Order: sequence, then C-alpha cells, then structure tokens
Amino acid sequence: MEGNYDAAVAAVGAGFYAVYMIIMLAICVLTIVAMWKVFVKAGKPGWASLIPFYNTYCLYDIAWGNGWLFLLTFVPCVGAIFGIIMLFKLAKAFGQGTGFGFGLLFLNTIFILILGFGSSEYVGPQ
Repeated sequence: MEGNYDAAVAAVGAGFYAVYMIIMLAICVLTIVAMWKVFVKAGKPGWASLIPFYNTYCLYDIAWGNGWLFLLTFVPCVGAIFGIIMLFKLAKAFGQGTGFGFGLLFLNTIFILILGFGSSEYVGPQ
C-alpha cells in the first residue's frame, strides 16, 4: 500500500515540475524574442541576443556606449552593481525614466517586452 502512495506523490511532483518547466521555457523564449527586438531597435544584429557573452557586450554597448564595461561583470560584487546600473542606463537609452529601470530590475521579461515591442525608440547612451 505504501508503495502506491509514494508513486502517486512522485507522479504529482513530476507533473508540477513539468508544468513549471514549460512555464520557464515560455518565459525564456519570450525574453529572447524581446531581446532580439531591443537589439534591432538599437541598431545591433538581432542574432547577437543569442550568443552568450557577445549579447552582454552588445547590451552594455547599447546602454553605456562602451561594450567592454561588461568585463566588470566578472568581478565579484562589482558585477552585480554594474548589472543593476546597466538596466537603469538601458531604460535611459530608450528614453524611459527611473521607474522603468526599476521595472527592468524586478520584472525583467515584461519590461524587456515593453521595450522591444512598445513605441520606445533608441536615443543612445545617456
């Protein structure tokens, strides 16, 4: 009897895990599509959003005007701080304010979608 109970719990757990993974995959795909649009709006090739490290270089180039600052992300603590500042500078580069920067920080996928598919235009690093 106990073996059936364990199997049922495992099945329910596997079901929840499968649903969770499908939702996470959908969020990842949405983020990639939105980043592609953001890159194109900023005059970068859209495919650059798919290449690890190069996409970070391009994102820093869009936000700061100097892509090589992305190397600071490899320095502990400094990388996290520069990553947060980069999100606020990205918002400014698209003519948005500080509130939008907080949106990029806390609800990244939603606000990247807004940047990519919204009416915001790239104005350059501020």
